[in-house]
Amino acid sequence: MALVVGGVAAILDSTMVTLAINTLVAGLDSTPGRIQWVITGFMLVMAVTIPVTGWAERRWGGKRVWMMALTLFVLASVLCAVSWNDTSLIGFRLLQGVATGLLIPLMQTLAVRAAGGRVTSRLVAAFSLPVALGPILGPVIGGLILSWLSWRWLFLVNVPLIAAGLLLAWRFLPTDRSEPSARHVRLDWIGLVLITPSLAAILYGLSQLSADGGIGHAGVLGPLLAGIVLLAAFVGWASRPGDRQPIVDIRLLRKRSLGTASAVLFTAGAAMYAGMFLLPLYFQQLHSESVLNAGLLMIPQGVGALLSRFGVGKLVDRFGARVVTIASFLLAAAATVPFAVAGPDTNLWWLGAVLLIRGLGIGAVLIPPTSVAYQDIQPNNIPHATMTTRITQQLGASFGTAIVAVVLQALVDHGATTAFCSAFWWAIGITIAAIVPAVILPANTPNTAPQPAKPTPNERIPSNR
Repeated sequence: MALVVGGVAAILDSTMVTLAINTLVAGLDSTPGRIQWVITGFMLVMAVTIPVTGWAERRWGGKRVWMMALTLFVLASVLCAVSWNDTSLIGFRLLQGVATGLLIPLMQTLAVRAAGGRVTSRLVAAFSLPVALGPILGPVIGGLILSWLSWRWLFLVNVPLIAAGLLLAWRFLPTDRSEPSARHVRLDWIGLVLITPSLAAILYGLSQLSADGGIGHAGVLGPLLAGIVLLAAFVGWASRPGDRQPIVDIRLLRKRSLGTASAVLFTAGAAMYAGMFLLPLYFQQLHSESVLNAGLLMIPQGVGALLSRFGVGKLVDRFGARVVTIASFLLAAAATVPFAVAGPDTNLWWLGAVLLIRGLGIGAVLIPPTSVAYQDIQPNNIPHATMTTRITQQLGASFGTAIVAVVLQALVDHGATTAFCSAFWWAIGITIAAIVPAVILPANTPNTAPQPAKPTPNERIPSNR
């Protein structure tokens, strides 16, 4: 609960601010292109901060870094609320991105450590609860604030949440002081210099993919190529044999559990965020709904994602991670088809029922591969496994969003209905393609403990006396 309360503020913040682009343009006398950096800059900084988490946790201890990140987040939230122009708001949002880049992987790492390294689907469902709550509460709270209060309250609402999170963390998180030898561990500066700009360049290039000119545009192709080259250089650096501790130990990807789970999480991120990008725009542009109403119409999907967490553990125990993951992708794809054939006059109650089913599939799809990812990982490598899964999921999310954004932008001249239908078909295709890496997930799960061998007739069974 301490981790969930602290982590939910970051998730809520990102979902609320997305709704406020037009309001921020008017309130700060800015332009949509410039204000977009409130979101783009946040996402870029968050992604490049993730690789530092493992070193920081080892250097200072998980509890201390968690509370430092919460403090930085609430400080940055207050500064965002008092921003005097678009430049100051973008700068303070970058600070929020740094804090969020620490909080999201730390929430996963600390939960896994608390479970003694034994990761079950029930544990994953618990610590990923903020991801399920964000789509439910974020658009509603954000819509209410934008309808009745100043946009500055989008950031001030974080203060009581973080205060509660800090209190719970101080009271209940175990103190995990770093070992004396870890206090002098050097940061892998070469690896950091390679991986952080590579992630930033790739994510930026993908975010600009829908701009005029497409992938051939210099503002897209340049960052993408530079990012890929730097990422390849990092892979070469981090893969060298030896006892060095790279900033992100990608050598762990050779283990089947983490390698296959990371591939599935990449495609899952693409499938999830492609739909999350399209749906609010669909309701606002095709059905002429307000920001608040669009947020309310998204509630069924969030409810489905929340409900899936109560049953997915039992399903994984019974059928295994591979079967549940494939079934979740198929369910999400099937529930997206009605949007690909819908129009402005499609009944909203019908679409709400479909979103509930889609939420069940999307909410369940991340849990089995995440629970499998740690099967072959030693306790001291848990932070590296966490960072790997978070980075791959983040890259997948940006890739999926970029693909459907390009389709939407390319067909907008043919009418909004045609553009959205085509974009949703692409989202369905991405979801179906995600099944390919899911097929090679390990069939067994961490929940399936080996059964003790039956004693032979000659073996003496000790008495409980």
